[in-house]
Amino acid sequence: MEIVGISEENVLQISKKKNEDDWIRDYRLESFKIFNKFLMPKFGPNIDLDFSKIIYYKSNEADEKIQSDWNNVLKPIVNELDDLGVLESEKHLGGMGVQYESEVIYHKMLEEIENKKVIFTSIEQAMKTYPDLVKKYFGKIVKNNDNKFAALNSSVFSGGSFIYIPPNTKLDRPLQSYFRINSKNMGQFERTLIIVDDNSELHYVEGCTAPTYSESSLHAAVVEIYVGKNSKCRYSTVQNWAPNVYNLVTKRALVDTNGTMEWIDGNIGSLVTMKYPCCILSGDNSKGTCITISVASKGQIQDTGAKMIHLGKNTTSNIISKSIASNGGNATYRGTAKIEESADNSIANVKCDTLILDGESKSDTIPTNGCFNLNSSIEHEATVSKISEDNLFYMMSRGISRERAMELIVLGFLEEFREELPMEYAVELNQLIKRNL
Repeated sequence: MEIVGISEENVLQISKKKNEDDWIRDYRLESFKIFNKFLMPKFGPNIDLDFSKIIYYKSNEADEKIQSDWNNVLKPIVNELDDLGVLESEKHLGGMGVQYESEVIYHKMLEEIENKKVIFTSIEQAMKTYPDLVKKYFGKIVKNNDNKFAALNSSVFSGGSFIYIPPNTKLDRPLQSYFRINSKNMGQFERTLIIVDDNSELHYVEGCTAPTYSESSLHAAVVEIYVGKNSKCRYSTVQNWAPNVYNLVTKRALVDTNGTMEWIDGNIGSLVTMKYPCCILSGDNSKGTCITISVASKGQIQDTGAKMIHLGKNTTSNIISKSIASNGGNATYRGTAKIEESADNSIANVKCDTLILDGESKSDTIPTNGCFNLNSSIEHEATVSKISEDNLFYMMSRGISRERAMELIVLGFLEEFREELPMEYAVELNQLIKRNL
């Protein structure tokens, strides 16, 4: 089944296909009206999309039921995911979900995690099985009138993860979701909702890929995360999109008293990326961290960064942004650190480092920082540098080729990010960096 173009009729068709309750259908229709009223973002790179040509929903009728055994998934899809390393990574995880095009096709969780009453399923299944829990949190942090692409996602969302970690529960292994776009002009609009209840801990890992087509594809996801009192959530992602994909994502977390939220966010490939993971530090003594990398090569624009909003007292935030621009690419940091009047004794740190590998590439730093009380502070540090010819000459004099020397310097530049990833993702990142230099 394939639905092309955005209209009220197509929004209703998606809802009907999923056999949704009235409240979800009405939410979609309201969001569609809001989407039509929004203009394109007035900041950042130009977005040249023809919304009438995008595929908003696509599924294979033979593979629509969520499977928990790879033997029951269509073999060509299994082979494709195996080549990408998805099946191998499952060995190290507590649970995995895989979305192919518009639907989650595979989902499995270890018995020991199920015994802890953890919920990890698709957002559609959660809406059917736990409607009251979903209603309480869904669309509250990222409202459907937040921006044009959040409104679009709210109209046509399909797939994505729902995770609920009960109070006093800590998981020893990460949970993972993997998203694959495999068609030209395909739009993927997954919706992820994560709730980490009080005194609990979660590490969630996400991977995304797409092959290259001449026509542009669109990835416009929404992620909402609630971090309870004394709880911690880490969200790690490495997105390796093809250079024809518009990656326009809204990610936001609300952090309660003594809670900690960590975004570990990697962006490689894509035609345009606009993504700024956000922490709203609402509780006293809450903490937010965002460590991001972006790699922009020929014809690519990475407009990335983070947002930290301090509301509670004694809150701390840390933004570390690493950008690499090569072959004429554009890697830009755009971020916000805001300490409100209520956030007494709070501290925000922002550090932006860019490595430009040639004379054609470009990087900008566009910060918005504001401190609205007298006993808090914001520190911002930014550097832009090129690879030193002296360093290259020194390494080459030791028998290292110029290409290998550049690889080593770049990987060292990204070490602060790489060391935060699970081992298998760090290895994958090394290979992706090499291919994109």
